[in-house]
Order: sequence, then C-alpha cells, then structure tokens
Amino acid sequence: MGDNVLLTPEVIAGTDIKVSPIGLGTVKLGRDQGVKYPDSFTIPDTRAAQELLVLSRELGINLIDTAPAYGNSEERLGPLLQGQRNDWIICSKVGEEFNNQTGQSHFDFTPEHVRLSIERSLQRLQTDVIDIVLVHSDGNDLEIIQRYGILEQLEHLKKEGKIRAAGMSGKTVEGGIETLKRSDIAMVTHNLNYQEELAVIDFAATNNKGILVKKALASGHLSQQYENPLQASFDLIFGHPGVSSAIIGTINPDHLRANVAAAYNSLRKN
Repeated sequence: MGDNVLLTPEVIAGTDIKVSPIGLGTVKLGRDQGVKYPDSFTIPDTRAAQELLVLSRELGINLIDTAPAYGNSEERLGPLLQGQRNDWIICSKVGEEFNNQTGQSHFDFTPEHVRLSIERSLQRLQTDVIDIVLVHSDGNDLEIIQRYGILEQLEHLKKEGKIRAAGMSGKTVEGGIETLKRSDIAMVTHNLNYQEELAVIDFAATNNKGILVKKALASGHLSQQYENPLQASFDLIFGHPGVSSAIIGTINPDHLRANVAAAYNSLRKN
C-alpha cells in the first residue's frame, strides 16, 4: 500500500459529524464469547490494542465503534483514547447487555435503562459526550421504536449534550426506515451475501440521512465466487451514495491495511 492511501472523512448526511469511510469495530477488543467469526482469536493486550489504534489513525480512520454488548470494549477504550479524544468519533450503543461471566446477552430498551446505559458509557469511555449512539436491536425493530419511545429518549439526551447523533442498528427494512424518519442514522447489514436492507440505504440517500454499514465483510464469511471478494465487497458498499461508513472489526494490522487499500480503490471509482 502506497503512502498516498489515506482515507478522508466526510460528513454524515444530515449531521455535522465527519467520519472516515471505514470505522474500526471493537468487538474483538472486549469479547470472545458468542461471536460469529469463522476463526477463533485472542483478545489483544493493551499494547497491541494501542498499536491498532495508532495504525488506524495513520490510515485516516477516525470512527471507532463499540457497545456495552462488546464485553469490556468500552472500559478498555477509555484509557486507550486518553489524550486523543478529539481525534476520534465514537459510536456506541444502548439496549443490549452482555454478561462476561455467563456469555449471555439480554435486552432492555426502557427509557430509564437508556439513560443509565449512556451515563455508564460516558464513564467507561472517559468522555463528556458520545458522538453517535445507536439502539442495539434484538430484531424487533418496530416494536422497540413504538413501544419504548427509545429514539425520543435519545433525542432528549442529544438536547442535554450527552450525545451528538442517534439512531438504530437494526435488522429490518421497516425498522431502518422508521429509524431514519425519527432520527439521524441507521446501521444496516449490507454485503455480497446479503442485500435485503438496500431499501433503507435508498431511503437515506433521498432523505439526507446517515447510513453506517455493519457486517460489510460478512463477519469473515466472504463469498468466494468473486476473484477478489474484498475489493468486490467495498465496490458494492461504496457504489451506493447513501453509505457514510462501513464498520470493519479486525485486530489484524495486515487485514486493516488491506481493507483500507480496497476501500480507497472503491472510493476512487465513484
């Protein structure tokens, strides 16, 4: 990868937040149970995690994605990001809780828990504001939105200055579109193997809303029918003008460099 390969942040539609086209997913910094990757991995130690963050910034990545459901990811990131908070856009979640002892998740979408969760994330991340907070859906997107008033609660927290933008990491087209009607950003699954939430990205593009893509590389289960599945993945994602950024979870520096190079190549085509 040449020295000129450096990702440039762009504004998420409808917000004043500039993010790099690739975000660093941090599940593997804090959780190794109940994850759906094809290969086992070891959670990196503090030095390796710090080196990964340094490399990410050198490559132009400024978006970091975490969640209470990612084990102790938030607690680890707080100290790691000290002294460089202004270099990063932090995206975290509410709704899903993970117990490291049992290896099980449970969900709580009540307004009370949302507030508690964000206050706790602020403490763990050692920051005064979280840039993006998304609801971590259990799959019942519309019910969560309509029953709990959760997006409205996030709007309250926005007005209090605790978060800058809000939305949902959902699993349905209906939920994604409803999220964008009421909030700033939808996080959707979109990759070579699964494009069933494309209508949400289309809606965002025509309504000046933000889209973050999760599982962009199918959690490592990339289709091998393409000569270069990595490049084909990013060509698909960045071929759509509605996509702001793709969250890529890796702890392998070589994979990170390859991902950035492929994303850079795709963005040059568009």
